[in-house]
Amino acid sequence: MTEEILTVKDLKKYFLTSRGTVKAVDGVTFSIKEGETLGLVGESGSGKSTVAYTLVGIYQPTAGKIVFKGQDISKDFSKRLKPLKKDIQIVFQDPGSSLNPRRSIKQILELPLKVHHISGNRGRMKQVVKLLEMVELPFDYQYKYPQAIGGGEKQMVAVARALATNPSFVVLDEPTSALDVSVQAKIINLLMQLQQRLNLTYLFITHDLSLMRNVATRVAIMYLGKMCEVACTSEFFQNPLHPYTQMLLSSIPVVSDEEEMLKPKKILSRGEIPSPVNVPPGCSFHRRCPEGMELCSQVDPGMVEVGEEHTVRCHLFQGAKIAASTSQGEE
Repeated sequence: MTEEILTVKDLKKYFLTSRGTVKAVDGVTFSIKEGETLGLVGESGSGKSTVAYTLVGIYQPTAGKIVFKGQDISKDFSKRLKPLKKDIQIVFQDPGSSLNPRRSIKQILELPLKVHHISGNRGRMKQVVKLLEMVELPFDYQYKYPQAIGGGEKQMVAVARALATNPSFVVLDEPTSALDVSVQAKIINLLMQLQQRLNLTYLFITHDLSLMRNVATRVAIMYLGKMCEVACTSEFFQNPLHPYTQMLLSSIPVVSDEEEMLKPKKILSRGEIPSPVNVPPGCSFHRRCPEGMELCSQVDPGMVEVGEEHTVRCHLFQGAKIAASTSQGEE
């Protein structure tokens, strides 16, 4: 049985602003197994990138627990040991802003090697060439600067930098959304090949659900800082349960009638996404939900297990669970 490499329990990250408290992440729980890809999907402002930045230590969590390889890493991120920092890396969304324009590609790739004391000068030179080969870039690219190469090539350098420390867990924060469509597939294929070759575990953050069908082992949906539904990829696309998940899937563009038949029935959302500063009481989705009940506006539902590795946060399924447990008790 594959072991869990990361476990997140009731994670919260709040930000204080002049308008009030922004609950960017509000009680998120999930786990990731070694070697798998968990796709974390949500609209802009759902909190998915905040989850990523909290996991890698850019943000200190407000509350909750993060356990990585059996070690609680949620306390005082500033005191993380170097071996832990080597083992968790991130690839940011925009390679144009994540790469220092004043450093050559060689200097960019050498920096993590120097920080973590990996190899001497000659060894680092060989390692830089090896990293470039790993992401399918010519060795002479080490002498170029970021502004002299294309967006896809910049992201390949960013991937190489993340792999320089030989990590086991990599957060991919929308790694293709800032790129031309023509190079997105190449980056995705490269990431999948590297995962197999290096036995990497990915948290793949995106707003593109159709991409997750071919990339993710499991899919998790976020809305206004909370999880809505988590399921294995095949189960997720064949049996979406949460009304928000169904709404997202029904809006995926397709090119044939056969693909259209595989989608859930069209669900039109009502209203607009509430402000994260003023999240409505009860279920945060209830004002837009076509299945909304009075209970939804009063009580925030918890995550309920509805199948093997399939959980959903919705009163529709909590009621079914309560009824089932009651009938079992009567028997």
